Amino acid sequence: MLETSARLLKLLSLLQAHKDWSGPELAERLGISTRTVRNDVERLRSLGYPVHATPGVSGGYRLGAGAALPPLLLDDDEAVAVAVGLGRAAGGGVAGIEETSVRALAKLEQVLPSRLRRRVNALHAYTVQIPGTAPEVPPETLTTIANAARDRERLRFDYTGHDGTATTRDVEPYRLVHRRGRWYLVGWDVERQDWRTFRVDRLVPRTPTGPRFAARQLPEDGDFAGYVEKGINTAMWRYQATVLLHAPAERMRGLPAGMDIEPVDERSCLMRTGGDDLTAIAVWIGYLDVDFEVLDPPELADRLLRVAARYQRAVSGR
Repeated sequence: MLETSARLLKLLSLLQAHKDWSGPELAERLGISTRTVRNDVERLRSLGYPVHATPGVSGGYRLGAGAALPPLLLDDDEAVAVAVGLGRAAGGGVAGIEETSVRALAKLEQVLPSRLRRRVNALHAYTVQIPGTAPEVPPETLTTIANAARDRERLRFDYTGHDGTATTRDVEPYRLVHRRGRWYLVGWDVERQDWRTFRVDRLVPRTPTGPRFAARQLPEDGDFAGYVEKGINTAMWRYQATVLLHAPAERMRGLPAGMDIEPVDERSCLMRTGGDDLTAIAVWIGYLDVDFEVLDPPELADRLLRVAARYQRAVSGR
């Protein structure tokens, strides 16, 4: 009986880890026959787990959604990750999830073994969150995107750009990236045939999702966080600026700004940045405390003249 119970837990863990499994694949992983797999699947069904079976050569098993939530099987690291994630979610960022996260976290911490509870409490005690003012995202939008990325299914959604233009996009979703209170989707835009970054709070998914897609060569060698950071600093903003800085690139890369820096020679570099407000860009560039030339856009040069005139008036009486 103990052997059978342990095997059922292993089978359940496999079904939770991936969407589809063939009978032979499960049999190989568990070291049993396909007939025993069928019998174990029936045992899981009797315990309330909705395991769906598809006959045929391309068929297999899938853990579906039931009328009630069956028990979940989590290993130690997964349990800690869920507890920490719920604690952060309780601080906001996803629409309507704060109170629900607190209730779920209370239930989880009640059943955590003491060794895991100490790990979770330590993370909570020594982590400081700074509340943000970023737009909230409906949780169902995040789960729709995550499921499509997991199953490699194309996603169609209505998208509103930073300039207010509304479009319908057809995208192969790859990753969700959370940065400074905002959620971003990185995916391959089918129509534009290129990688794109989308603000999740600006999109509305259309369901059902589209056909399956094959994996592509990832941008930035799979560094999705770096790719999003680079995109945010340029194309994601209303204004994009290119400035020639009269300082070595290595010096500018040391700043905590995350701007796109490109060396020109030993004494100068190009900086590409962006923002929704030209005055903010002008003031920020001045903060760098190096000589510079505005290459683009012309409106930024005009705004710098206005800011400089205001500063000059501020000290004209001295």
